[in-house]
Amino acid sequence: MATGGVNELSANEIVRGIEAENFTAEEVTRACLARIDARESEILAWAAIDPASALAQARSRDRDARKGPLHGVPVGVKDVIDTGDLPTQMGSPIYQGYRPKRDAACVALLRAAGAVVLGKTITCEFAGATPNVTRNPCNPAHTPGGSSSGSAAAVADFMVPAALGTQTRGSILRPASYCGVVGYKPSYGLVTRDGLKFAAESFDTIGVLARSIEDAAIFGAILSGCEPLPIKEHSAPPAIGICRVGLEHADPCSVAAVEDSAIRLGAAGASVRDFDPRIDFDALTTATKTVNDVERARAMAWEWQTHRDLLSERLRATVEQGLAATPEQYTAALTLAEDERGRLKEALVGIDIVLAPCVNGEAPASLGFSGDPFFQGVWTALHAPTISLPTHRGPGGLPVGIQLVGRRYADAALLAAARWVFARLGRA
Repeated sequence: MATGGVNELSANEIVRGIEAENFTAEEVTRACLARIDARESEILAWAAIDPASALAQARSRDRDARKGPLHGVPVGVKDVIDTGDLPTQMGSPIYQGYRPKRDAACVALLRAAGAVVLGKTITCEFAGATPNVTRNPCNPAHTPGGSSSGSAAAVADFMVPAALGTQTRGSILRPASYCGVVGYKPSYGLVTRDGLKFAAESFDTIGVLARSIEDAAIFGAILSGCEPLPIKEHSAPPAIGICRVGLEHADPCSVAAVEDSAIRLGAAGASVRDFDPRIDFDALTTATKTVNDVERARAMAWEWQTHRDLLSERLRATVEQGLAATPEQYTAALTLAEDERGRLKEALVGIDIVLAPCVNGEAPASLGFSGDPFFQGVWTALHAPTISLPTHRGPGGLPVGIQLVGRRYADAALLAAARWVFARLGRA
């Protein structure tokens, strides 16, 4: 439940408020810490937090002249991303208390932009499919999604305005949809992954969970080494392709979210038409699983050899499947994914963005299952930039997001179109 404090402001609003001397970075950080103190025992979003360090960072921001576009903004960092002043435990007992000597590059970029690193957010085990303890702020009996579960929950519950996440299949967009926030996964390769524990390096992408598209755009620019600029206005309504692949397997509320969005956006002036991606989604999903299994097995080589007994049963099965795959199967899967990316590029001619289902439906009523990654995973494998918008709700009152997809490296265009869409659909 919202309280009306400065912890509920967006990152943009915090920066402007500090600059106008309406409040200080320390006041914002204290408000976030107070929210965490009040709610963390129920939500369990944080793996590590050091209030004294966070307040010291905030006071330093208040002493300095404006340092950057995130001056004084508290942020969370998913706990598979290294931080030099906090442990990186990766949701695994293997790394309990592990302290890296330096920040990951993405964390260093946020600090250079003036951000205050508030703490580490809980992740599923090694950013995989085995859930951790975090609960959904919209209904604590339901999953927040994974694997960026703590990041999504912390942002949704007003503990922090934004947090870093990672996506290998659906680990940013699915928890964003389940928790009712914005989830932005940049184009594959735009953001350096230095300091990230790999899951499947052919797909792994660092992105952000936030409460506004404008905040997502600022974080995306900083993480990709660009100057944060205002999102460009659309000179004309965008051309939107509606992708219904797999929608027959989704819950009625997810179907309704896509169809309602298409009708309302068309009525608002967008050119809306059916979109055939010319892609075999089932074959791509199978190939993606092969690549994921093989690359997770390779990335987990040390843990597999030295601490196999401390891995979850689910992760052990994934590693075993990866080790059993032949080199021919792996390279065939990589080749199929690469071929499908070429087909998507051709299919996108004349389309500004694709509107697609983001999730099967509302967050499942289980803390032992983080949700199905199908609708997010296919676009991740295609290396496209994607964003989830919290535009709808299901019959249980829980959020159901829509997914917008852009051309690879055309992230600015995707964000501009997303803002146009969100302005017309609104937050559910």
